[in-house]
Amino acid sequence: MATIAEVKEYLAYWFQLGQGVIFPKSQEQLCPTPIFEGSHYSKEFEACWQKIVASHKDCYLQGTEQSIAELLTEQWELICCARCTLPIPTSRLYPPSCLCPCSDLLSWPNLDLPLPRLPINEVRHLRRVQERLTSQNLDADPQACPLPPAWEES
Repeated sequence: MATIAEVKEYLAYWFQLGQGVIFPKSQEQLCPTPIFEGSHYSKEFEACWQKIVASHKDCYLQGTEQSIAELLTEQWELICCARCTLPIPTSRLYPPSCLCPCSDLLSWPNLDLPLPRLPINEVRHLRRVQERLTSQNLDADPQACPLPPAWEES
């Protein structure tokens, strides 16, 4: 079973590629932009998400056949597409469908472009980079790459 957070992430990935959520009864399609504001989802994305949550029985991602409500049942889980590596729904009970939302995108996958992503917490990300650099400096041989004389401590 996909969790609510996983379904939200699933939609965020596909919104970045222009796939929208379709509401068949109202003939409405939503694809919020921007998806992110800094390290959080944007107001537009959150408003779209609230509309999806309010009427999740009546909407699905463009290029798929499962409603958002179905994805939240025990029958479905989200896995990575073999072609594009983005999350796709697959049934635990029925034979796998060969439908991935990427089948509608003529120019995808395009490995020359950055892959869709989730919001990034810049502080946490930079702290991890700092920790990796610090651990590498502690492990490194100080004589392997000596500092120029002007940088050495007096």
